[in-house]
Amino acid sequence: MRLLRRLYRLYQPDEAAYDAAADAQTQERNGLTVRVAVPDPATAGRVFGVPVARRGVLPVWVSVRNDTAQPVRLQCVALDPDYFSPLEAAAVCHFSGLRRLLGYGLLAWLFLPVLGFLVFRLIVVRFANRKMDDVFRRLAFRLRPVPPGGEQAGYVYAHRTEGTRVLLIRLLTPSGPTDFEFTVQCRSLRADHLRRGVGDAPPDDPGPDLDAAAARAYLEGLPAATSDRRGRRTGDPVNLVLVGEFDTVLSVFSSGWDETEVISLASCWRTVRAFLTGAEYRYSPVSGLYLLGRTQDVALQRVRRTIHERLHLRLWRVPVRFRGRPVWVGQVSRDIGVRLTHRTWNLMTHRIDPDVDESRDYVVEHLMHLGRAEVAVYVGGVGACPADAPRRNLTGDPYHTDGQRAAVVLSDARTAPAFAAVLDPPPAAPPGLH
Repeated sequence: MRLLRRLYRLYQPDEAAYDAAADAQTQERNGLTVRVAVPDPATAGRVFGVPVARRGVLPVWVSVRNDTAQPVRLQCVALDPDYFSPLEAAAVCHFSGLRRLLGYGLLAWLFLPVLGFLVFRLIVVRFANRKMDDVFRRLAFRLRPVPPGGEQAGYVYAHRTEGTRVLLIRLLTPSGPTDFEFTVQCRSLRADHLRRGVGDAPPDDPGPDLDAAAARAYLEGLPAATSDRRGRRTGDPVNLVLVGEFDTVLSVFSSGWDETEVISLASCWRTVRAFLTGAEYRYSPVSGLYLLGRTQDVALQRVRRTIHERLHLRLWRVPVRFRGRPVWVGQVSRDIGVRLTHRTWNLMTHRIDPDVDESRDYVVEHLMHLGRAEVAVYVGGVGACPADAPRRNLTGDPYHTDGQRAAVVLSDARTAPAFAAVLDPPPAAPPGLH
């Protein structure tokens, strides 16, 4: 009897397990009020009765209040061009009974009592899946205009990604679209920056607030490159500077970039497996490089088709501020393959593109394309080296550079694309640099 009761309780969602309205972020503009909330994986599992996060579904609760004189409509494709319909999201999470029943094949006929039990289970699964369909459909945001004075709320079923994510809520009106941006955390990822508590609280001594001249002198006086733990050998060049709060940095780079996991047995195994198969591992750990006596505070990456191709970005918080905002110095390079080496624990390393200036300038172009750069300038400090006389990083890869660092002041909100105000641009390439 206990087993029968468990079967009847196969699907038990708890729609009241999450108070989305109380947990929501709120923005108001031009008579429109938008609220957004994202339950953590465990809470979402209780609400929907199934582990939606493990099935790749991110339920985003959206509420739209329309206090204007014209109707508005939520554009879901702006939030996620490949969002799930309610029944599609439910189908991804369905229990599978028929597959298990067929898996027994002819052996099932030798155990008719067991076969009868499995048929009973199949019937229970069918009813549970129908109930799941109803729950996903009932909790969904209905795609219809919100009339003047009206309000609508519900879940949009987006594809799940780990780490920080920026959600674009676009409302269409007869007079044009109105956009709202929300930054949310999908925290099932053990991001490496969490081990330091970066961004949890301001440092005890944020450092002096520098003007433009003092900031340029400080940045040009920083080490030219990263190093090993003992500081005896130099590594990749320190070729990027960002100015902005930590939340702004994560928000800006959530578009196309991913946070990286801490180094653990599990993440190392996934990395090795991706190396051997050429598969994609978007959150693979990044090795530690040293600057100012410590490894990076934050590591981000932009992946291609496989783990062999990606951009690495490491950032260190430095003890100064510019216009009241934190300053981060970093190293960015592009991985274009893998090779064997005796200098790493797994005998493999990424091979970087020797033109590290291209990676640096790619980040500048990316930030300008997103409209998240107030100004970009170039400062010295790296030291130029031509392609025919390159320097080498810690794993022996050669690189050449014009010797400049790109410094970008980040914008807290999206702005119209504009050219960077480049001051003191890089000099002409040295002989042999191409």
